[in-house]
Amino acid sequence: MKLGFIGLGIMGAPMAGHLLAGGHEVFAFSRSGVPAGVIAQGAKACASPAEVAQKADTIFTMVPDTPHVADVLFGDKGVAQGLSAGKTVVDMSSISPIATKEFAAKINALGCDYLDAPVSGGEVGAKAASLTIMVGGSEATFHKVQPLFALMGKNITLIGDNGSGQTCKVANQIIVALNIEAVGEALLFAAKAGADPAKVRQALMGGLATSRILELHGERMIKRTFNPGFRIELHQKDLNLALEGAKAMGLSLPNTASTQQLMSSCVANGGAGWDHSGIVRALEIAANFQISPTPTV
Repeated sequence: MKLGFIGLGIMGAPMAGHLLAGGHEVFAFSRSGVPAGVIAQGAKACASPAEVAQKADTIFTMVPDTPHVADVLFGDKGVAQGLSAGKTVVDMSSISPIATKEFAAKINALGCDYLDAPVSGGEVGAKAASLTIMVGGSEATFHKVQPLFALMGKNITLIGDNGSGQTCKVANQIIVALNIEAVGEALLFAAKAGADPAKVRQALMGGLATSRILELHGERMIKRTFNPGFRIELHQKDLNLALEGAKAMGLSLPNTASTQQLMSSCVANGGAGWDHSGIVRALEIAANFQISPTPTV
């Protein structure tokens, strides 16, 4: 198939690579330039999102936030300017469910299909083609694109109509953030009390408290490896979406709000680009105590 891929960062580059490895022709665009590694795999660089849309039948977007998707789709030389009837746009970014419904309506008005298909699994999942993919859109369009999703992920679910995929992703981000915060509190408590946090983590991995968060992010907290993965500023954005949605629906999400504030503290201390496991740094700053020393090498 002739595919387009726009947004070739930490996640997008390996995802596009899997589509190429699947034997598809990929037309690519990224604001910072198409990575050399993706070109070496066979991708064809384009000068604009519009050019990608002109040359591809199914166009994937994977960019940071709602305004970026709006610009890629409807800005100057955006995807919409290159579309013709019958094509499909698949946004795999994590953005506002409300805006997603508006974007879908605009793309549908051009005679094209639209899926919102945000992912979970981070850089590791993107590289391993093991992403969880949460999809919103029509069943017919989902089944048409599903073989392409299968090249990038393992757990692929049609949640409902457009916007439902993004709603599911916001729910995912609430769970992930609160679990990271809980692991941070537990390891900080253990370390401050004089226990070896590495051994505490090892013991907890065999009980009911075990989780992928404890396994992966608990290790990051102990080893002080806060290079992203998934940046705090992006997870902060996702929790803001949750809180905005909650306000509109009259919901109280107290722990989501407090965890968002911890992320804001990290950003204020220069941590916007830290991995989201770095939320523990906000707890450590408040306690004036680190779980383990920062490596000197």
